[in-house]
Amino acid sequence: MAGRLEGKVALVTGASRGIGRAIALALAKEGAVAVVNYVARQAEADRVVAEIQFGGGQALALRADIGREAEARGLVESAERRFGRIDVLVNNAGVFRPGRVGALGGKALEQMMAVNVQGVLHCVEAAVPGMRARRYGRIVTVSSIAGLGTAAVDTTPYAMTKAAVNVLTKRLALELGPHGITVNAVCPGFIATEMAARSGASMEAMARKSMLGLVGAPEDVAHAVLYLASDEARFVTAQVLTVDGGRMDFLSHSG
Repeated sequence: MAGRLEGKVALVTGASRGIGRAIALALAKEGAVAVVNYVARQAEADRVVAEIQFGGGQALALRADIGREAEARGLVESAERRFGRIDVLVNNAGVFRPGRVGALGGKALEQMMAVNVQGVLHCVEAAVPGMRARRYGRIVTVSSIAGLGTAAVDTTPYAMTKAAVNVLTKRLALELGPHGITVNAVCPGFIATEMAARSGASMEAMARKSMLGLVGAPEDVAHAVLYLASDEARFVTAQVLTVDGGRMDFLSHSG
């Protein structure tokens, strides 16, 4: 039986590890050709490609810093030259730097804005012409519940970038819907990744913030992205899907 993404080409940014790796593997398992983007971790990206190929899939690792417009455009062009098109764009690459307003600025904030917000725009603007010409496309961005207003300290600048992504998702959906392109976002809660482990956060404490009493796994996010990337979600656009186990620590009750 054919997979849900059989014959599709999917570009996943920041896919050498963690959530991005899980997304690339999930899409490939459902038949997609996976373009595995990375910046510095070539060996890890190559391992993702090897894992996909071992399972009978097709994949390619491509280096690009999507925070740089020229590199993002080159990434999309390289994928299109190799495979003819991009059907699914997953904007997963992101940067987190802790800080509060007044205590974080300069290069750290610029880097978060460049990758988390402008990087999404760079990739979308490069991929959309081909999608528009074919009147088909699935764009999914991995955001964060920080952008929805969690009461976690030292995340204000990061939350600002993710809130921008959530609004951008809805605006792009409005503009691209008439061309057969859906645009959605997934907002993960606390996910057990290498990056999360390095943050020093207590897994037990984070689990207690969830209604389910759990922390998430990268695969939990990947399953949500897979749904939005598939034709099962052909009538779903402009949505921000929360995958957080029912987090309870929000700043307010406003929408």
